[in-house]
Amino acid sequence: MSGVGASVPGMTIIEEHRTEIRSGNVQYQITVVTRTGAAEQQRVVVTVGGEGPGGELVAEGRLELDSTAVPAVAELLGGSLLAFSGGAGGGRRRTGQRAAQQGRPWTEEMDAELERRWLAGDPVGDLARDFERTPGGIRARLPRVGCDPEKPGNHLPMPPSLREEPGGDEF
Repeated sequence: MSGVGASVPGMTIIEEHRTEIRSGNVQYQITVVTRTGAAEQQRVVVTVGGEGPGGELVAEGRLELDSTAVPAVAELLGGSLLAFSGGAGGGRRRTGQRAAQQGRPWTEEMDAELERRWLAGDPVGDLARDFERTPGGIRARLPRVGCDPEKPGNHLPMPPSLREEPGGDEF
């Protein structure tokens, strides 16, 4: 038997990729497993899950397909889910088009509006659309206006170094 690429009759090769992300207070996981056996075509199994802060299930699913169908199914799922959610670009995939305001400076008025709307609970996708920015641009700007990008409706806590000590300047 030689090195890489050698096969053993009856042997199944499994490759697995896992990704976890947190969005708000929900933890999402996706696992993609490929299996190649001596007598079968390569299959891909995609498992998706999501749990809320109390462990409640918010997303669950499993999809099995032939490896040759992966690109078409990925595009179909991505487009369908974005259309269903009403978003035009909440994902990380680049389409070649830039948001109209991407890279342009923020004004004091825009910062005030971003803070007000974040504290009111507006989702990142809506803010990105209305400010003509990317979701990543919105998330990056939130801390600059004092908002916690991981907790919709919340300001960032004040760091201890900036808190006023009780009793002021008295020693």
